[in-house]
Amino acid sequence: MSSQVVLAVDGGNSKTDLALLRDDGELLAVERGPQSSPHHLGVEGSLDVLEELLDAAVRGAGLARANGKVAEIGALLLAGVDFPAEEIEVGERARARGWASRISVANDTFAILRAGTERGWGVAVVCGAGINCVGVAPDGRHARFPALGAISGDWGGGYDVGLAALSAAARSEDGRGPRSSLERSVPAHFGLETPVQVAEAIHQRRLVQRRVVELAPLVLAEAETDRVAAEIVERLAAEVVALARAALAKLELEASPAEVILGGGLLRAGDGRLLGAIERGLRAVGPEIVVRAADAPPIVGAALLGLDELGAGAEAQERIRRELGTAIDAEPAEDYAASYLEVE
Repeated sequence: MSSQVVLAVDGGNSKTDLALLRDDGELLAVERGPQSSPHHLGVEGSLDVLEELLDAAVRGAGLARANGKVAEIGALLLAGVDFPAEEIEVGERARARGWASRISVANDTFAILRAGTERGWGVAVVCGAGINCVGVAPDGRHARFPALGAISGDWGGGYDVGLAALSAAARSEDGRGPRSSLERSVPAHFGLETPVQVAEAIHQRRLVQRRVVELAPLVLAEAETDRVAAEIVERLAAEVVALARAALAKLELEASPAEVILGGGLLRAGDGRLLGAIERGLRAVGPEIVVRAADAPPIVGAALLGLDELGAGAEAQERIRRELGTAIDAEPAEDYAASYLEVE
């Protein structure tokens, strides 16, 4: 019997990973390219990015395309797909391109959850430039959030942490707030001398405000010695806990041994202070809750979701974890500032 091919995509706001694999877990090809969020590029622009990566993967794997079709299953996990209507629209337009017999579309946070757990259920919180959370119950029910930033009640991620750092630095400089080492490190990061110079550069559009996301690693680094930085980290931990707690409550999992998977550049870059605060907060929600940082890149989760659609067994899942995890590296924590210049 001939094997079936899975097309797996983890499309983020800073990069996109696309993989082709067989139903026995054999990795055929993997490609990395630029961001593919429909929120930033539009649906057709997003799919154009995937088309180019797919063409490269097909060439690399030596596969043939029959009327455009490459795979039996397409699992597209994309940032910027935050509402059911967006999933439907992207799915319809992707299916029109004929890449696979069946195509499913979901937010990329689901890829982090599936990559982080063998159970297929639990809660995932991703914290890159922005913050998001999804949950899946054992019976298949979902919990999710719009994750649109302040307009949907969100705070957290590199942009908010970086903006908090700049604000704290300015208040330290002019006396409205406590003294902080951020007063020196924040302007130094941009080659300036004072926080007010940073504010002036942003105001006059000589410095793009989105670049405050680059300040998040400074906050993490200085939290051990600077109380103001520590308070920002504590607020971030509280937001992660609040999201996970809400998802667990919606799915009635507070008393279960649910896993909470932490992913995204900022949480990967976090030290013991941040992760310890998250663990303590979730321990108060439920003593059996297990908190773990994702140890596999999200593309592995997209591949596993595709294999799930085919009913593949544990051996195939273990193989793709091994082969895809070896073939592609998740962005290292030290590259956080360069990798997360857009909102999740």
